[in-house]
Amino acid sequence: MSEPELTRLLTRAAEEIRPTRPAEAGWERAGRVRRARRAAGVAAVAVVLLGGGTTALLHRSGPPPAAPPRPTVTAAPSAPVVQRPPDRLGEAGDPLGRLGDRVAFALSDRPVSRALALYQPVDPETGDAGPVRVLGDDGMVRELDVVTLAPTRDAEGNEATPLKPGSLSPDGRTAAFAQTGEVVVVGLTDGAVRRYPLTGYLEHVLWAGDRLLVGDRLLVGDNDTTYELDRRTGSARKLAVDPWTLVVPEPARSGDLFTVGGWSGDGGLAVRRFPASGGAPERRPVTAGELPPGYQLNEVYGRGWQRGDRIAQAGWTTTAGAAGTMSGAEGVAVLDARTGAVTRLLDLGREGRTKGCCEVYGWTADGAVLLRYDAGLARWRPETGAVDWVASNVPGRLSIAAR
Repeated sequence: MSEPELTRLLTRAAEEIRPTRPAEAGWERAGRVRRARRAAGVAAVAVVLLGGGTTALLHRSGPPPAAPPRPTVTAAPSAPVVQRPPDRLGEAGDPLGRLGDRVAFALSDRPVSRALALYQPVDPETGDAGPVRVLGDDGMVRELDVVTLAPTRDAEGNEATPLKPGSLSPDGRTAAFAQTGEVVVVGLTDGAVRRYPLTGYLEHVLWAGDRLLVGDRLLVGDNDTTYELDRRTGSARKLAVDPWTLVVPEPARSGDLFTVGGWSGDGGLAVRRFPASGGAPERRPVTAGELPPGYQLNEVYGRGWQRGDRIAQAGWTTTAGAAGTMSGAEGVAVLDARTGAVTRLLDLGREGRTKGCCEVYGWTADGAVLLRYDAGLARWRPETGAVDWVASNVPGRLSIAAR
């Protein structure tokens, strides 16, 4: 190989894969770069060996160059309070993008060190649900085969998938599933299954962390009752908290519980705080807060998720435009848990969306909100207004570990 040809190969091998490119293009380009590096390495070794420069080559070889730093996101205080996603979302390049990959292993054969998410596919045409899948931090998808889960049901026989948004523990090592008459807890790192008998048609489950500083706790609910289950002892006590509107607490934060819900006969939509020490709950009506005139959060659905004094919550809104106000639009709001005021709103409109399209699945460590976006998963940054694809085709139910 001539010296110019070798130079071109080495130059091509040193090219960077820019993190702002779409994920598919990034993977394709990464493959080209890896192939170029291998070809360049082989050619370089051959040339040096032929020239008798083996010792010099080894002497000049050092550790591989450090990976470029991950891009940082800076807050944009001037970002509007009401934000809208672009017509075409960019790719976030997130590890959760592998949620839709095919199953590679059974959990019993290869447990995870940590799960990034749980996913239960649901056929959009028939409504049939498949087995629960586990996305590990190694990027591989496993089938949860160590337990057979039945759909949750209520007293009238209405059924739903056993995977709930709050099923996966914040550390990604354990999963909990409400079942009729019991709660099933699965160790994802060892495949161990433990069952906790609990009376009722249980439908709700979410992790409360060390809320009272006395051990791991699960909040489990049926139609109108919330239990606080101590996993160490198996004992449970009732809480005066609505299981349907209960907000998922911030991981590792011991303290109060919140709900977001209400209707006209209950005084309207409100944030309620239930002190960990007991006592009467505090009620804060949800207000338009910083929203422009004509905008309002009317109703909510799905779980709210707490992060500090903020609650991310999906719901139906009234929006304003050139043609006047429109009710029934989809949106995701950030609420101030202390006052009930809406501080940010992602306006998703109504046209072309199914009702209840955009349930929230949690916060990321850098302040972004993960939400269902039609058949996919998206990431919204309220401080900048950016909205990106995380996974574009994962119809079904999701539960995501804290990040």
